[in-house]
Amino acid sequence: MGIASRAGLRAWLRAPGSLSRRLAALGERYQVQVLRQTVAPLRAAERRALGLPRRGCTVVREVILHVDGQPLVWARSALHGAALAGPWKALKGLGSKPLGHLLYADPRVARSELQPRRLARHGHTWRQMARQWEAATGAAPSSQMLWSRNSVFTRHGARLRVMELFAPGLGGSRPPKP
Repeated sequence: MGIASRAGLRAWLRAPGSLSRRLAALGERYQVQVLRQTVAPLRAAERRALGLPRRGCTVVREVILHVDGQPLVWARSALHGAALAGPWKALKGLGSKPLGHLLYADPRVARSELQPRRLARHGHTWRQMARQWEAATGAAPSSQMLWSRNSVFTRHGARLRVMELFAPGLGGSRPPKP
C-alpha cells in the first residue's frame, strides 16, 4: 500500500459521523449486504467494550457495505441480547438498511471515541471475515485488509459495539463530507 493509500485509509479510520453517509456519497448506489444476524458468542474485546460478563445472550450482525457494486467494508455489530428487546429493538427490523440511519437519527445515542485497530491476519475475526467475504463476493479479500475502527454507541445505558474493517482500495480516496 502506497503512502497516499495509507494516508487515505487513516482518514477513513478517523472520520467522524456516519460511515454509511460517507460511503453513499462516493457513488450512485450504496448497498448493505447482510451476511448474518444471529445469537453468537462475543469475543473478548466485544465483552470488554460492552461491559458484559462471559455468559449471556448476545446478538451479532455482520454485513458488507458496497458502493456501485464494489465491496468496501466488512462490519460487525454486537450487543447484549436484552438490549434487543429494549433500547436497541429497532435493530430487529433493520434488514438491509444501514445501521448508521438508526444510530445517527436519535440524538439520545452517544458514540465513544473511534479506536483504530490492526487485526492479526490469521486471527479469528480476520478468518471469519475472509470466509464471509469470499462467499458473498466470489473473491478472496486482500491480505492487506487489516485495519478496522471500533466504537461503542450507548442508548439508555445499553451499549452496541461496531467494528468496521476497511478494504485497502478505500484508502485511494478521502472520506467525503456526509
